[in-house]
Order: sequence, then structure tokens, then C-alpha cells
Amino acid sequence: MTKRVCLLFLLAAAVFVLDQATKLVILRYVGPHDIISVTSFFNIVFVENTGSAFGMFKSFGNIFFITVASAAMIAVSFLIVRGRYDGAAFALVLGGAAGNLLDRITRGAVVDFLDFHASGWHWPAFNVADSALTIGVGLLFLSVFFRKE
Repeated sequence: MTKRVCLLFLLAAAVFVLDQATKLVILRYVGPHDIISVTSFFNIVFVENTGSAFGMFKSFGNIFFITVASAAMIAVSFLIVRGRYDGAAFALVLGGAAGNLLDRITRGAVVDFLDFHASGWHWPAFNVADSALTIGVGLLFLSVFFRKE
């Protein structure tokens, strides 16, 4: 493997470790009904999400999400090794997918804890893995629209 590929897998591993470390802190110190107010627009909470993004598609079941995440991780790893696409974006997606996949396998649900709200609007709780996935996918969309061919 090239140095670039190794660095991209290291980035994915760093996202995974940060995600799991933050979830461990939440599991240890925040109860299921606790709300820790950090600012006027941000709380720390403890939510177990059995669905996908924003708790949608709960009826699909955990096996479905484990299968999809595993397949996506294999495909993204292949794209990182091939090196033809935006490696950093794929590394963020890989690390995020791995973090949420481990939750699904070990807990049966994804641990979410970042809770933002403002002016009556409330964003569903999310975690570090979700953030990495969102940033990675966002970067991929941007690269599609602004890529010079």
C-alpha cells in the first residue's frame, strides 16, 4: 500500500476511535433521561437510535443496517485503495460507518448524544460518526459539482 492509502486508513481509524471514545464517555456518565445543557442551543443527551439517519426506517431491522454498512465499508475501502477518488472524503465515510456499525453489532442501536436546538427548531441527536459521514458525503457531492475534467 502507498503512504497515501495508509494515511487515509489512519484518518478512518482516528474517526472510529474518537467516535467510540466519546460514546464510551456518554455511556459511562450520562443516563438515558439526562439532559446536560452546555449552551443555549446545545445539549448532551443519551439516545439509542435503532433506525438510520434521524431515527428513520426503524422497521428495516438491525440486520439490514449491519449488512448495508458492511457492504458500504468494503466498497469505500476498495475506492480508497484504488485512489481515483476523493480519499479524505471516503476515509471520513469509512470511519463513521465503522463507528456506527460497531454500535449496532454490540448494542443493537447507535448511541447518539449531540443535541442542537434553536428558536423552537430541534435537530435530532447525532454523534461523531454521523458528523464524519455527513462531512464525507458533503465533500463527495462538492467534488462532483466542482471537479475539473
